[in-house]
Amino acid sequence: MRINLIAVGTRMPAWVAEAYQDYATRLRRDCVLNLIEINPGKRHKGADLNRLRMQEGQKILAAIPASCHVIALDVAGASWSTEQLSTELSSWMQSGQDLALLVGGPEGLSEECYQRAQQRWSLSPLTLPHPMVRVIIAEQLFRAWSILNNHPYHR
Repeated sequence: MRINLIAVGTRMPAWVAEAYQDYATRLRRDCVLNLIEINPGKRHKGADLNRLRMQEGQKILAAIPASCHVIALDVAGASWSTEQLSTELSSWMQSGQDLALLVGGPEGLSEECYQRAQQRWSLSPLTLPHPMVRVIIAEQLFRAWSILNNHPYHR
């Protein structure tokens, strides 16, 4: 299965790329974790943030590969324990579909992105920095995979 993490933001700090890549590489046995970065709109004083969110949403929707099961990251989405995530991952893997995880910019995802998604997932009720979200998603997917495969990582 291919998991496409489609995230607004580019030029992440080196530690983010390194940590993300570490977990993505570990996960490659059954799943390929593919990062698709979306260029954010220019934010400045007086910028139309709603328009920027809609433009970013259009870019996100265009980046979703065909026939993917789409999950929008949303603070109001379902909050899963790691064990529940492993159950979800098992279900996604058995479906035969690839996956697209959508991560919006500072203003979140556009309404069109939410409408395209079959599920919504909340990592936390906390506001997390975008660089951390990539690492957390990659680590939690690897941890969920490790539960499914009786790997000692999840203890």
